[in-house]
Amino acid sequence: MSVVPSAVEQTRAADQPRARARGGVQWLVLGCYLLGAVLLTWRLWADPAGRATVGDPGPADYDLQAWFLRYAATAIGHGRLPALVTTAMNAPHGINLMWNTSLLTLGVLLSPVTLLAGPQASLTVVITVGFAGSAASMFLVLRRWQASTLAAALAGAVYGFSPALLDSAIDHFQLQFAVLPPLIIDALLRVVTGRGRPVRTGVWLGLLTAAQIFIGEEVLVDTALATVVLMAVLAIGRPRPARERVRSAALSLATGAGVTLLICGRALWVQMLGPLTQHGSPWETWRFASSLSSFVVPPAGLLFHTPASAAAAASSPTGLWEYLAYLGWPLLVVLLAAAIRFWRDPRVRAAAVTFAVLALLSLGGRTLVYRGVHYPGALLPWHWLQGLPFMGELLPDRFAVLAAGAAGAVLAFSLDAARSAAPQASWGRRGVPVAVAVLAVLPLVPLPIQAVPMAPVPAGWQAAFARLRLAPDARVLVVPVPYSQSPQALGWQADTGDPGSLIGGWFMGPGPSGQATVEYFGPHRLTTAVENLDALWSGKSRSVGLSRGQLDADLAYWRPAAVVAVSSRGSRLAQLLTSLLGRPDVQVRGVLAWRR
Repeated sequence: MSVVPSAVEQTRAADQPRARARGGVQWLVLGCYLLGAVLLTWRLWADPAGRATVGDPGPADYDLQAWFLRYAATAIGHGRLPALVTTAMNAPHGINLMWNTSLLTLGVLLSPVTLLAGPQASLTVVITVGFAGSAASMFLVLRRWQASTLAAALAGAVYGFSPALLDSAIDHFQLQFAVLPPLIIDALLRVVTGRGRPVRTGVWLGLLTAAQIFIGEEVLVDTALATVVLMAVLAIGRPRPARERVRSAALSLATGAGVTLLICGRALWVQMLGPLTQHGSPWETWRFASSLSSFVVPPAGLLFHTPASAAAAASSPTGLWEYLAYLGWPLLVVLLAAAIRFWRDPRVRAAAVTFAVLALLSLGGRTLVYRGVHYPGALLPWHWLQGLPFMGELLPDRFAVLAAGAAGAVLAFSLDAARSAAPQASWGRRGVPVAVAVLAVLPLVPLPIQAVPMAPVPAGWQAAFARLRLAPDARVLVVPVPYSQSPQALGWQADTGDPGSLIGGWFMGPGPSGQATVEYFGPHRLTTAVENLDALWSGKSRSVGLSRGQLDADLAYWRPAAVVAVSSRGSRLAQLLTSLLGRPDVQVRGVLAWRR
């Protein structure tokens, strides 16, 4: 009677060291991802509270994201969740945070960092975790689906440190923080393949979906489309098991939907039916499409590039921050060869088809021109999807973020298949696929991110507001008036919390007809007063160009409690404001203020 238990105990004892070794290797991989992310962002960490990434012609998005992080942290500091509609920006009209990239999930989680070290430090954390966390989530998901540690580690690096995330780190942090999409896809796959408990998996899926809604809904829709393609390929390959799991899958999906609505129901109601709802997109979405050359022309942020390729990438019509598709000829050739060679492997087939569809979607829906050859838009899948509800508001080039993840999955599963096909005793032949895979991803090795110091808060800023003694929600007109071309006041408000309510800003919101637009300050999109005051402040204009009637009309609508100008007393801007508003009530170093 003692023989069987002894054998079982011996087997378990033999497995324990192997399990510990596997766990140690996985932790080593995750540690390497974190180290790589820190090395990639070390210029930001040199001064995490005072540096920003380089690439966007203006720091508008960076200041905006810092503003959102401060807004969330201030609410948490007062023991409440952030309000979804606020006049803290664009007073008195306000903004709806659900229609903006407000990063609410990250803002709430990083509130202690923001309150202690400032929103710029939180953005540095977001970028670093965005790289390491995205790589880690892809790695862990692929390990769950039986990819080897080596293959999953390589695929995680392809996704987490891809040019798509590297260029998104310039100022599109809702794209760069791509940690949740692999986890959402994994949860959905477990639902439809029966690998998870229906209710528990559904709850997990609902939590992930809710978290992603408050980071970026666009990424969630892209993830859903990618999952539909992936599941369709799997179902076509194995239709009978798919039909047998319909009931349990429906239970899981219903559970996930219930959890998501429980957490996000009110927020979605505010977005769709509450104040400041909008329709359409403020952008010409057809312009935001990858070109065929963007898949093979490396940008300057990669180790292997040429001056010509860097210039070509930088001249992209939508900007370097939307140059997301690059994977390079070596990896594309390897992916094609692997898909053909291991097409019978359902994992390789599903990942390869998903990658191909996502890459095609990123091309948009208009006619392509490559080396003089025209490719009709009707041949592209986005041409047929963009007319569906909500689809027309997506920017197709951003499908390249998930395409990089699908490419990593193809590489991982095909690498394992190639190694398994080689004779067990032939270490040289088993090493060839690894060498090929490593060489294919070498063109994706990134350079450390460039960073520049952020504009400091003007001397006298907080002292001037302390002397004004305004109510916490008193609206203030700051000169320079913040908008996309002059966002500094957003950053100053984010750094200090002053003023509590700011006129102007950089945001998306409804115009008079409800059509989505940007910088709609009330009765008009961008006022003459704003343009003239900011041009005078920046030195771009030396002429006044502003009548008392123009300023009085805007002030009558805005009804500010104070006007604050960052300017010396003898400047042309100060002279203009003094002639229109009278003698300043407060003057502290380089800040002038008038009570209203």
